[in-house]
Amino acid sequence: MTNLSVNYLGSPMKTPLIGASGTVGFGLEIAEYVDMNKVGAISGKGLAPTPWKGNEGIRVAETDSGMLNAIGLENPGVPYFIEHYLPKVKKLGVPFIANMVGKTTEEYAECAKMLTVDGVDALEVNISCPNVKEGGVAFGTDPKQAAAVTRAIKDSTNLPVIVKLSPNVTDIVTIAKAVEDAGADSLSLVNTLLGLAIDVRTRRPILGNITGGFAGPAIKPVALRMVWQVAKAVNIPVSGLGGIMTGIDAIEFMMAGADTVQIGTANIIDPNAMERIADEMDEWCDKNGVKDIQEIVGTLKA
Repeated sequence: MTNLSVNYLGSPMKTPLIGASGTVGFGLEIAEYVDMNKVGAISGKGLAPTPWKGNEGIRVAETDSGMLNAIGLENPGVPYFIEHYLPKVKKLGVPFIANMVGKTTEEYAECAKMLTVDGVDALEVNISCPNVKEGGVAFGTDPKQAAAVTRAIKDSTNLPVIVKLSPNVTDIVTIAKAVEDAGADSLSLVNTLLGLAIDVRTRRPILGNITGGFAGPAIKPVALRMVWQVAKAVNIPVSGLGGIMTGIDAIEFMMAGADTVQIGTANIIDPNAMERIADEMDEWCDKNGVKDIQEIVGTLKA
């Protein structure tokens, strides 16, 4: 039996598998379906300092080999989460990573302060939000803005800070290095790609928001390439995600340089996905003489 345990940012994890933000709620929603001993950590649904309503209209559309979502980061706000969810989350027995969102640098900083509480092991920062003060440009597409929000968050918390990178950029390595230089403790990538689905009967977009985030197995080659590029360029841990559906997929990401991997769309298709993926990783390692999962990190021969 392979040792699948890892230590990520000071938190011991039973496996390198993290439930990706937006696909596992706050962990409570999947706990009855999956053996939590096979789950390394949970990255919760994105939280803002105050409740966000989210987008109107249709929010999810199935596509070939994936799905589009335009939820609009609907969330109950940090105070509600801390009062009503966090006490139960603590009982899950796995590290909890609070995913956080904001519309301005100040809002991100405020959110980080509010989430620096017992029971939260790290912060994952979604920088694919529009920066309202800068004309709607997403923080994650501009190195200076990405660095500025990272510094503001680091100044507002003593928790490890993971910055989640957008793939909707020309050069993700430039963004990654800017964020690392600004003090990020880790990077997670990739967030969803920007996509569009059309109803040919009405000649209108299916999603109420017109465009949405594209996720699922179709984006895996893009995500894998970006993880490989970034892992080579930075000196901080990388958490890889994007279309991981099987244990072999997860192993590919770790070979490309990911220290941990996040499971997203697979959880929506199969709430037991993380348990199955952990078992598949264990089986592959046994067959290939790998005694410790960390042996394979960054071993891609390229």
